[in-house]
Amino acid sequence: MSKIKPSKGAPYARILGVGGYRPTRVVPNEVILEKIDSSDEWIRSRSGIATRHWASPEETVAAMSVEASGKAIADAGIRPEQIGAVVVSTVSHFHQTPAIATEIADRIGAGKPAAFDISAGCAGFGYGLTLAKGMIVEGSAEYVLVIGVERLSDLTDLEDRATAFLFGDGAGAVVVGPSDEPHIGPTVWGSEGDKASTIKQTVPWDAFHGGDVSNLPLNQQGEIKFPAITQEGQAVFRWAVFEMAKVAQQALDAAGISADDLDVFIPHQANLRIIDSMVKTLKLPEHVTVARDVETTGNTSAASIPLAMERLLATGKAKSGDTALVIGFGAGLVYAATVVTLP
Repeated sequence: MSKIKPSKGAPYARILGVGGYRPTRVVPNEVILEKIDSSDEWIRSRSGIATRHWASPEETVAAMSVEASGKAIADAGIRPEQIGAVVVSTVSHFHQTPAIATEIADRIGAGKPAAFDISAGCAGFGYGLTLAKGMIVEGSAEYVLVIGVERLSDLTDLEDRATAFLFGDGAGAVVVGPSDEPHIGPTVWGSEGDKASTIKQTVPWDAFHGGDVSNLPLNQQGEIKFPAITQEGQAVFRWAVFEMAKVAQQALDAAGISADDLDVFIPHQANLRIIDSMVKTLKLPEHVTVARDVETTGNTSAASIPLAMERLLATGKAKSGDTALVIGFGAGLVYAATVVTLP
């Protein structure tokens, strides 16, 4: 018989507050067109994106996260020192160590919480939310700060016609805390590593670590290109439209609800065509509010779901207590979907 005492966590968890930060610079498609042979009409028809935000040198991954976190903590009505863990999902923090979560925890005045980064691409927010729920129910933290943050402008090849227009910067954060009722459903998550090459970094970091650099890609000026994100657009589109609609339905089934019970749908803001196709495949009723933040924010990877959530609540298109289906999917290929009650 085990001598270990049982955990004394909360029976359930819920999202208590949300916050977002978008860089001050707004970048229209016309700026993107300076380096690629395309048109504003083509970009909008392919992605739905009209503008995106790009960070200044001062708007670092940490700085954007601190801003978004402060708003989420205030929205949750708790003190920073009550946070027991900080989970940051990002692929654009360029220091291998230490985790940026430790710096963020210190800058927001959280004391000495557990703090770590995860790399799960565009599904990162869902992964972080699931980890937070587990910590609260298990009892290792009473409140968990989950952050999705990206500076994807640093990883964008502006000469790549297939991806130059897609990515934006920003940070979204939520505070997850205890609840007496279930407000975060079971997570349906997974990966399809056989398709990992469809979204990837162009060259690994160690390609710059001495040796022969003659095979590295060059820009139009003949200079070595910084690593960037590349993808096989059609393959990713087909996977997202057909496979992720199935995952979204599984999340509804796991939560014990139907599409008719939903108030809000917040998918990863990858592409407006993907979002509209998923809405059609899931047969979402007219009353369901659908996040289409991608139009003015672009694809911000792990930040896209909390940013879209924050904007829906701020604009009144969604309200506290609404039932929302959230799903993230991206590089890996990885995915995570769950049903939540909005804060």
